[in-house]
Amino acid sequence: MKKVVVGLSGGVDSSVTAYLLKQQGYEVIGLFMKNWHDDSVTISEECPWLEDSNDALIVAEKLGIPFQTVDLSAEYKERIVDYMFNEYERGRTPNPDVLCNREIKFDVFLKIALQLGADYVATGHYCRKGTIQNDDGTETYQLLAGVDGNKDQSYFLCQLSQEQLAKTLFPIGELTKPEVRQIAADNNLITADKKDSQGLCFVGKVHLPDFLQQKLKPKKGVIVEVPDSAEQFNTASPSFENKQEELAFQAEKPNYSVHDGKVVGEHQGAHYFTIGQRKGLNVGGTKEPLFVIDTDVESNVIYTGQGKSHPGLYRSTLFVKDDELHWVRSDMALEVDGSMKVMARIRYRQPLQQATLYKTDNGLYVDFKDKQSAITEGQFVAWYINDELVGSGVIS
Repeated sequence: MKKVVVGLSGGVDSSVTAYLLKQQGYEVIGLFMKNWHDDSVTISEECPWLEDSNDALIVAEKLGIPFQTVDLSAEYKERIVDYMFNEYERGRTPNPDVLCNREIKFDVFLKIALQLGADYVATGHYCRKGTIQNDDGTETYQLLAGVDGNKDQSYFLCQLSQEQLAKTLFPIGELTKPEVRQIAADNNLITADKKDSQGLCFVGKVHLPDFLQQKLKPKKGVIVEVPDSAEQFNTASPSFENKQEELAFQAEKPNYSVHDGKVVGEHQGAHYFTIGQRKGLNVGGTKEPLFVIDTDVESNVIYTGQGKSHPGLYRSTLFVKDDELHWVRSDMALEVDGSMKVMARIRYRQPLQQATLYKTDNGLYVDFKDKQSAITEGQFVAWYINDELVGSGVIS
């Protein structure tokens, strides 16, 4: 009998994952990951991880499976929290959920599971795994979108490798969320009606600026409003000698200075803000709301523009450096000067966009058919062919 360790999070998705695997005849072990216990930065009185681990225990008892808690808080702090602080300090916006999957669930947690003699780990992600049988007898694994288009979570797994996918099962990927809740209700699982958790991966209900203020101290700076008629937006494109030159030009972020607009307010630190952000600026009196179009952490200035169609929010091309480029399907990785038509997204739940990948000797350009709003450094771009996620990278 094959043994599977399920990451029981105390939510309905992982509860049903464990139930389905037991039905399918696997020997199932439930493991709860405790990844954070600095209660000074949660913003509610409740202790989310305690409640969640208790629910996970009740589910395990109901299903008759062994259960234990593992404390991964040291690894989580080192690999996720410290990385987040470092990225925000650099003026980038990290995605802790993608990192948590790559570094914790499918690395540290996976290794613990294998030490327990498991053949696989399983999680309650809405995605699917495909297997291609190669001529030489080896197998290639596919990361496929979940059947429930409204809940597809393949984006969060965009950094997984063939080695990680080989040891992973996604039992609810073929189901919709209502079907999952129904299975939980039919089997009297305590999590059937539990709300989905929001907030940082495993940190709980955290107010992000409060969380960041532990390490990144508030620092007063100015908010500059850049008019949509500013010089940068109205210059004609130069002529280019080759495609790479053109892509490099299109991927270049506008370089703003305080003289490009007028000072309209103050902020407490450019490193707390991200491109496309509207909330938290506290500047009134504009015809349309202000959106962050750029942050300069060196000079501690936030540049904003009025309205969500402000040209400062839009770019058609982004760049991923070689050392931040990842192919889930390593067999499909582009050679230098190679190109590939794909569908891509730059954030979770964004509808897939038509794009072309161009590989250069130091990285990869993702060139979108339509301009994209709020391309944000530090976030992940993921690209698909049909419903298969084939690669991803950190936006430079």
